[in-house]
Amino acid sequence: MNKKERGKLEKACDGYFKEIHKIYTGGDFREESFYPVLKGLIEECSRVLPTQAGADVLVLPKKTKAGIPDFRIGRNGEIVGYIEAKPPDANLREIEDSEQLKRYRDSLPNLILTNFLEFRLYRYGDTIDKVEVGRQFTLQSLRFPPVPEKLDLFYEFLEK
Repeated sequence: MNKKERGKLEKACDGYFKEIHKIYTGGDFREESFYPVLKGLIEECSRVLPTQAGADVLVLPKKTKAGIPDFRIGRNGEIVGYIEAKPPDANLREIEDSEQLKRYRDSLPNLILTNFLEFRLYRYGDTIDKVEVGRQFTLQSLRFPPVPEKLDLFYEFLEK
């Protein structure tokens, strides 16, 4: 990642965490309350990554054989992958063993599981990568939003 790309990614993540923090600390939210913010982050990141330019993000796509993942990611009219989101306080280790995630991992070739802070990538059921860009305890701070962490690893994650 060059300096310009890093600056753009950092700016996108800063804005993302400010919005996530605002919703979270407001307290009156559902998982879906965070969807527009994640959609924006993915679209913004697709413009930062030269290999991923032009990603289209659809929230709540039509049902697949495995169920209805929360997001479908496409590029040039083809499906690139899916995202399943859980609330920010969800433990992804527990969720990845759930019946729903097993079904998704077995039938969706490219899947990201996220709680808006941690991202896990599965390809054909296998864990490929994971990165925690923000930490739960920092999200719970009433004064300051989380600061994006591990931007280099997040960049590499998104390239995959």
